[in-house]
Order: sequence, then C-alpha cells, then structure tokens
Amino acid sequence: MGGRTLITTIAAEFRDALPQGGVLLGLDHGTKTIGTAFCDSGWHFASPGKTLPRGKFARDKAALELLIAERGVAGIVIGLPLNMDGSEGPRAQAARAFARNLSVLGLPILLWDERWSTASAERGLIEQDMSRAKRAERIDSAAAAVILQGAIDALAGSAA
Repeated sequence: MGGRTLITTIAAEFRDALPQGGVLLGLDHGTKTIGTAFCDSGWHFASPGKTLPRGKFARDKAALELLIAERGVAGIVIGLPLNMDGSEGPRAQAARAFARNLSVLGLPILLWDERWSTASAERGLIEQDMSRAKRAERIDSAAAAVILQGAIDALAGSAA
C-alpha cells in the first residue's frame, strides 16, 4: 500500500488490514462532541467510552491518541452519516475529512453506515430508564457503541 493508511467502507478490506484482530475504537463524530466506544480484541461486544468535547483537530487528535495508547487500539471505526437514500451529504463529507485527518495515526480506518445509530442508542438509554439529562451526556458514546457493534458484527461475519 506504499505507506498509506487504509480508509475504507468495506468490512472485509478493514478485516484484512487487521489479521490478528485487536481492540477497535468506534467514533461518533459530531459537530460539538466525539462519542467513543471500544470493543474487545475478539470483536464480540462494543461498550461506550468517553464523550470528548470537539475542539481544534490537534486537540481532538491528542485526546484520541491517549485513548488509543491506553487501550492498545488496532483500528478505528468512524460513523458515516449517510442520507436515508444512501447518498452522502455535508455531514458524511465531514466524517470522511475527519478520517483523512486521523489517518496520520497510522491505523486502518473503517467508515461505517450510522443511519440509525443515534435512534437505536436513544432507545437503549430510555429502556434503562435514564433521565433526559443523563441521556444527553451519554448519547454520543452510546451511538459510537451502536456503530462499532454493527461493524464488528459485519467483521465477524466476513471471517467465514
């Protein structure tokens, strides 16, 4: 690949870049925050992590580098906010630009369809009888976990 970091929307390509598996970092990239989630190295389950306030890219990158180092992350899954018809709008382009910027970390990146992630995360938090204020604090990381779980389910399926 000539030193270029893999950025793909294809689960099998991402999986091939991670032949030994490994902990993955899921990101729900918003305009004000970045929700994070992590999965186990065997890609069985995703759990919400911290919600980071968005700032200048250098600050966002430093915060993510710290999480990556703490958890020994092997790859990154970033939610790709497609329109309901599957087309890409400004938010999807922003997610792609964020992925290109994060490629300096040298880890493979999978852009994963996140169309229903926030709604699914919200339902889960409501089912836990969480207050509206607590849901607002945790929704981005819960959405990151939904995105990451969808990706690892696909990765496990592409192993066959």
